[in-house]
Amino acid sequence: MSKHPVTQNLATPTPMTPDANSASAGSSPLTVRGRLLPRAQLTPAERAAMLTLLDRHFAGVTPAQFARDLAEKQWVVLLQDAAGALMGFTSLRLETLEAPISCHLLSSGDTIIDPRAWGGTALMRAWLAAVLALREHVGRDRPFYWLLLVSGFRTYRFLPLFWRDFHPRHPGAGASALAPRLAALARHRYGEAFDPASGLVRFSHPQRLRPHLAGIPAERMRDPHIAFFAACNPGHEEGDELACLTELDEDNLTRAGQRILRALGDPGILHSGTRPDPDAASRPETGE
Repeated sequence: MSKHPVTQNLATPTPMTPDANSASAGSSPLTVRGRLLPRAQLTPAERAAMLTLLDRHFAGVTPAQFARDLAEKQWVVLLQDAAGALMGFTSLRLETLEAPISCHLLSSGDTIIDPRAWGGTALMRAWLAAVLALREHVGRDRPFYWLLLVSGFRTYRFLPLFWRDFHPRHPGAGASALAPRLAALARHRYGEAFDPASGLVRFSHPQRLRPHLAGIPAERMRDPHIAFFAACNPGHEEGDELACLTELDEDNLTRAGQRILRALGDPGILHSGTRPDPDAASRPETGE
């Protein structure tokens, strides 16, 4: 198994130009840096900042629910500005499975990026660097899948932007062989909350995007991927989540994804061939 520092800086600082629709449009670009660290190494201040940021943009967030979701994850990616203020985060659960499918499975938990940091690639750069580090950590003895739940069109749009094959996707993008794998892995991960007929996950206490982020602007519906997401998840404003799956492999990256991979400086990591530790993904890095 490859050894990594417990805390890892993920990418060179990335200037972020605020999205034209955000409240910060016209302000100076932000510089954002990503960090991958074990969940157990989060400080109380970092946990509090994560909860505050999530609650600012999602309704239905409670401290207890946030703590439960975070406790299920082993890893966290933090996005921070030059002053160290939290601008975004995602939590990650990594499992090595023999059934229902032999694979390494990466599941995303609570995820948010502050609208002030929209308009750049910092989130994807930090997230992809984290994936590369975790791929090297567990090895390449089996496929490495990313299972994510999507209640917002902006998150869904990451899939066609950076990954060639994913499911579900609009018919014009071609068929994917991932459909049966998605159903099996979503059922494994979310149990009865996953509806295989619709592909949706409905939690008893959903988190809903607040009004400033909810809904899809009419002009964005001209994008076939966004229109497809809206059709597949008509209850997204109520917190319904569309289960999605892609394979985390260098050959599955789009040209945009390949550019980010090259910018990270080590494009061979996804094909590292490092010897896996069979217990690495089933235990927290810190031994919790």
